[in-house]
Formats: sequence, structure tokens, C-alpha cells
Amino acid sequence: MAVHFVGVRHHSPACARLVARAVAALRPAWVLVEGPADMNPRLDELLLGHRLPIAVFSHYRDQERTATSWTPLCDYSPEWAALRAGREAGAEVRFIDLPAWHPAFVERAEPLANRYADAEARYAEATSRLRARFGADSTDALWDQLFELGHVPGQSATEADAELARRLAVYFELVRGDAEAEPGDRAREEYMASWVRAAAARADERPVLVVTGGFHTPALRALVAGAGQAASLPAWPSVPQPPAGALGGSFLVPYSFRQLDAFAGYQSGMPSPGYYQLLWEHGPVRAADLLTEAVAGRLRQARLPVSTADLIAARTLTRGLAALRGHPVPARTDVLDGMAGALLTEALEQPLPWTGRGPLQPGTDPAVVAMVAASTGERTGCLHPDTPVPPLVDDVAAHMQAAGVELGRAVAVDLADPQGLRCSRLLHRLRVLGVPGHERTHGPRSGEDPVFTERWEPTPAQGREAALIEAGAYGAGLAEAAASLLAERAGSLTGAARGGTPDAAVGELSGVLFDAVLCGADALSAELLESLAARTARVGELGALGAVLATALQLWRHDRVYGLAGSPALGRLVDEAVTRVFWLAEGMRGQGGVDFPRLRALVAARDALRHAEPLLTLPRGAALATAGRIAADAAAPADLRGAATGLLCCFATPDELSATRPAGAGTPGVDRTAPGTEVARQARELGERDPEALGAWLAGLFAVARDEVVGAAGGAAAGAPEEPSLLDALDEIVVALSGEEFLVGLPALRQAFAFFPPRERERIAERLLHRRGGTGSARSLLRTSADPLLLARARALEENVSRLLDRHGLRTEEAPA
Repeated sequence: MAVHFVGVRHHSPACARLVARAVAALRPAWVLVEGPADMNPRLDELLLGHRLPIAVFSHYRDQERTATSWTPLCDYSPEWAALRAGREAGAEVRFIDLPAWHPAFVERAEPLANRYADAEARYAEATSRLRARFGADSTDALWDQLFELGHVPGQSATEADAELARRLAVYFELVRGDAEAEPGDRAREEYMASWVRAAAARADERPVLVVTGGFHTPALRALVAGAGQAASLPAWPSVPQPPAGALGGSFLVPYSFRQLDAFAGYQSGMPSPGYYQLLWEHGPVRAADLLTEAVAGRLRQARLPVSTADLIAARTLTRGLAALRGHPVPARTDVLDGMAGALLTEALEQPLPWTGRGPLQPGTDPAVVAMVAASTGERTGCLHPDTPVPPLVDDVAAHMQAAGVELGRAVAVDLADPQGLRCSRLLHRLRVLGVPGHERTHGPRSGEDPVFTERWEPTPAQGREAALIEAGAYGAGLAEAAASLLAERAGSLTGAARGGTPDAAVGELSGVLFDAVLCGADALSAELLESLAARTARVGELGALGAVLATALQLWRHDRVYGLAGSPALGRLVDEAVTRVFWLAEGMRGQGGVDFPRLRALVAARDALRHAEPLLTLPRGAALATAGRIAADAAAPADLRGAATGLLCCFATPDELSATRPAGAGTPGVDRTAPGTEVARQARELGERDPEALGAWLAGLFAVARDEVVGAAGGAAAGAPEEPSLLDALDEIVVALSGEEFLVGLPALRQAFAFFPPRERERIAERLLHRRGGTGSARSLLRTSADPLLLARARALEENVSRLLDRHGLRTEEAPA
């Protein structure tokens, strides 16, 4: 009996060919493959007539841990070649690794999202020496040079296989070295070795072929050899099962070349899977030609010019680079470097991505992006129709049919109608689970006025089948799966709050709450309400608190749709949040720009005072007194002072409003004029004292009380009031600013007026035209040929240049027309 080990690199065509020929030559009794042992009873399912790539999706969930993992397989995966060839040869085929959910896969420095993600960082030193020796830019280029480019001319196939096997053994011995494996890898290797020993004892003197990742092969060989001859027949290793109370399992899912590609973030295997598919099907010479054609086609599709002369130059460069690098035929990097050398004429902001690995970086040249896309390929796998799927897939199909929801068609929903509400919950559950097909473009959102309709537009459904199968890890039914995923999110955020980031966690928990309500997860909604109410009193960040208040208030106002009327936890949450908002706001100091999250908190507090006053223990008078102190506090942030002033405009009398001006800003007025008049007076005073803070102050004011302080003042010119308005005051203030002051204040002013919808901005422009006696289209004032801030800076630059020219007497008189 002999045990033959073949160490491979996952997704290597050369290794796949070697494995297939080894099976044919050895005719082994057993073919043992690195892969999840819990899939052994379902190998017939795996070997159905799928269109590859596909993946084994494994999932696990208990109260302490959630794990998901993918075992991808494509035509040129050595593991796939071993399974197919082993079955065809009549061998017994088994996966021999621990299930992908096993704790061994998280007992490492970087837990895996992918079974085949052997961390190259562990042998970076060895590969670095090899790259230097062979002049390769990257480990992938080194691999191609050593293994993928074909055998030496004159060698027979047997000699070529022997040479390749020898090189692989030396390579993996070198990269593994004497380094101590991580605990998880040691556990996996000991488990795989126990499978090898059991199979060898049952092989009846026939060979056993073991196909595993090359990193594990040296350790497996030593473990099996060191075990010696067993006194009795070793038992088959037991396959670990999820403990009681845990959920775990595996399903096949379609996969794509993009998911396989290292340039898209894949942790292991080969980059450019489209190229390696060509290499697998046509060999290295034809693959290089086809890759060149694919890159040219992709560039032309992206409307990047590629002429025949460019292609000739690229092919010439490719052949020259291959010869210079000692490659018998052009490699993948030779083709890509040749295309880059022929087509790229500008300096690159980022290095060529095939000199390393990992996702493309921002600033990558569009031509390079197209080259990477061409080498990636567009293939997407498809499961055989007889492939079992989790119950969730059929449950979703039944719900969609009952609701009349079809892929590719828009959906309009009336939330006040029971059937419409059921349809909304169906679509929201799919959204939460990440299943593509529809996207909501209109509907109730946290912090907005009540909306009782939704509209969902169709979106590309690519990857929908895989997403549904993967979502099946959370439950057999759609409602259960969505609730489980939301509970998982809530649990992770609760853990983050305990870990020292409570403010951010509470803000995100409010989003989970809103999703739970939209999905109809009533039990989870009640639990989250209790949790948020208990945490609100400890939140120290105003923006996060505002997110909680806006969500809770909206749910209270939408009670007739979502059925939350009279919820004690919801009422307590709104009450706690309002009190905390005013307490935090009054304690804030410092200056700076516009902080939109804290402004949204004041907007939510305004809405609570306006719509939910019976819920509040904080009297309105006390809230307005706090707002008055904030508005009059010169040390408070300008945007917060403006928001507090806006609150007073919404609820206070003009006398109370005029009393909020800071000390030394003039005598508070006692005339009972409209709020806009008093605010205009305060704006003038602030513009004289601190023009830089004016924009931030206005942003806070408009965020809370745009209608109250502008109102008719933004109306048509013919109906403009005679008394000075806030807009009139702002016009006078801006005109009086120096060029430098205007440039400093312009960004904040633009942020302030961003609170106005386009139609109101047009009415404001009409008023400005009226003030100057101008005529024409107010709309044209809103349309500029470039960014207004850029135009203002250009004008300031021109003025500075003119002053310098005048100072040095260099200005020339313009020639008469």
C-alpha cells in the first residue's frame, strides 16, 4: 500500500492537470480531497451537471458565534479535478477536512471567510527570495513562471508530470519551512491525517491519493509517516456536528469569476480567473492571444481607443517581455504589461495592480481597470435544476406569488391596506437579507413626516439565487430569516456598546429597530425598544441620540400603519430622548462648521414638542427656556445657536425670541413683530460681529424653522412684505462682506441654503431680482457654468492679480474697441 500526496495551489490549471493524470496513472482505491467532510453524504449532489464556478456555502450560528464560509470550485480547481477523475476511475472519493463552521477556522490570526484562503503572509519571506531569484514582480507571476507555462520542449508527458510534481514538492517544503502552524491549522491537519490513515488501512494494497493545499502537504506526510502501523483497523474519523442549540449546514450556491478574482478582494487562489479558464481550455500560447483580444474588446467597449497599430505594438512588447524574462511562452503578466506599455501614455497614480494583489485602488487608470476586467471574465455559475435548496427559496417564491410581486416590474404599495402592508414587509425582508431584485425609491424614512405609500423599482437580479440560498442560513421562512439577521445585527451592536462605543451603537440600533418594524418583526421590535430606552439616558453624543429620537418619534406617528400606538416602551424612549437632547445641547461648547447629525437631533426635538407633547415629562416652557439659553450663549456652536433660535421661532413669542440675543448685542426688543423680523435683526448683528459664523448659524436656523423665519418673505416679488425680512438682511450682509470674508463664509452659506428645495430657491432669487429692480429669469441665477465656490475663488484670484499689477505699475490699458 502507498499513500501519494499531491500538494496543490487552489485554482491552478497546472495542478488540476497533474491531479487528473495522477488519478489516471495510479487508479487509486481512495481519493481524499481537502474539503468539508460534512459534504461527503452529498457528493452526488455536488457532481451533478452544474455549470461552474459554484461554491459550497457553509453556515453556523449560535448565541456566541456566527460563521459563514465558501468553498469555491471552478473547472480548473485541482479539488474538482480530483473529485471528477476519482469518480470516473471507480475510486472512493471523500472530503477529509473539518466542516467550514468548525472553530478551527477562527483559531488563527485572521479568521477565514473562505476555506481556500491560505494566508501567503506566513511564507512571504520565502516567496520574496524566490521572486528576487527569478525576477518576478509578484507571487502570482512567480507561480506562472514556475508551474503554469508548460513543460520543457522534448519532455514526454510522464517526464513533465514528474518534473512538475518535484517542483511543487520543493516549493511547498520551502514555503512551509519550519514555521509553527497556527492552532487551527494544526487541528485541521491532524483531522485530515486521521482520514488518510483510515483509508490507507482499507485500501487492500492499492494506492491512496491525497490532494490538499500545498501548505498542508508536508505536515500531512509527516503525520501519516510518524503514526506507524496500527495494531487494529483505525476507525473512520467522526464528522463534527453543530452542538445542541446551534444551527449549521451547507448548500451549493452559484459563484462567479468576479468573486474568485484576487483583484476583487478574494483571499486565495489565482487572480484573473478568465485568463486561467482560457489557459485550462487552450493552453498558454492560445490563452495569451485570446487575452489580448479580450482586453482590446473591453477597451473598445469602454470607448477607449485601440487601433490595429496599438495591438501590433502590444503583441510585440508581449513577446519581447516574455523573452527578456525567460518565459518559454507569454505569461499573463507579459500580456498585461505589453498592453499597458503600448496603450498607456500618461503617468499612473497607482501601480499596475498585477504587480501585487488585492482590490483595485481609487485613481486606477480606466484602461487598467478595463484590462483587469477582461482578465477576470464574466462567467457566472449555474446550479443543476435537481440541486437541493434551503426551504427559504421556495418560501420566498410562494410569498412573491401570493403578493403579486414579479422580478423586473415596479411595485406600488399602500401601507394603509392590509395586503399592501404584507407586500411591503415581504420586500423589506428581502432587502434586509440582501436579496437583489427591488429597491425602494419612496416610502417612510426615519425622521420624516408620515408617508403611507411606498414604491419599489426593479434592479438587476444578478446573484439573486446565491443570495437566497445564503439567506437560508438564517431560517426556513422569510419572516424568521429576516428577524434572525436583524437580531444578529442588534446583538453585535449591543456588544459594541459594552465594548466602549455606546453612542455609535445606539444610533445604529435605532436603524435596526426601524428595519425590524418595517419587516414586521414584532418581538424583536419590543426587545429593541426596551434596550434603547434603557441606554438613552447614557448616550453622550447628540447626533446618535437624534437618530434614536427621530426613529422613535416616526414610529409613534405611524402607529396606525405599524401598530405601535400606546406602546409604553416607545413612549418612554421618546420622553427619555427629548430630555437628553436638551440636556446635551445646553452643555455643548466650541465653534466649527455645520454638524448635520446634531441639527437633526434638534429637528427631532422640535417634532416631539409639536406632535408628541403628551408623552413628555419635560414641559414645553422648560424646553424653550433651555433653547433660549443656548441661543444667547456666545460660547455655544454657531449652528446649535441657530437651531435653538429656530426652536423659539416655532413656539415662542416675539418677546421671548428677542430676549435671546447675546449680551452686548443691543437692547432686546419688546415690539410684537413677526419672528422673521427679529431673526433678521439678529442676523445683521451676527454678520457684523462674526461673519464666519453666520453660515453655520443660518444652517441651524433653516434646519429647524425654515418656514417660520422665511415664509412669505420668500414669496413672489409682487407679494413681498414691506417690513425688512431675513432675506433682505442677508442680502445686505453678503453685499457688505469683503471678498476674503465672502470666500470664508461661502461654504457654510451654501450649506444653509441647501435646506431649501429648488422651487423655494427660485422664489428667493426672484425676491433678490426685485430688490435690485432687475428683470429676467430667476431660475438662471441658480444655474452656473461651474461650482459657485470655484467661481468665487477665481474672482478673488483675479482681483489679487490686478492689485499686484497696479502696485508694480504693470497693468496695460485695454485697446479701444
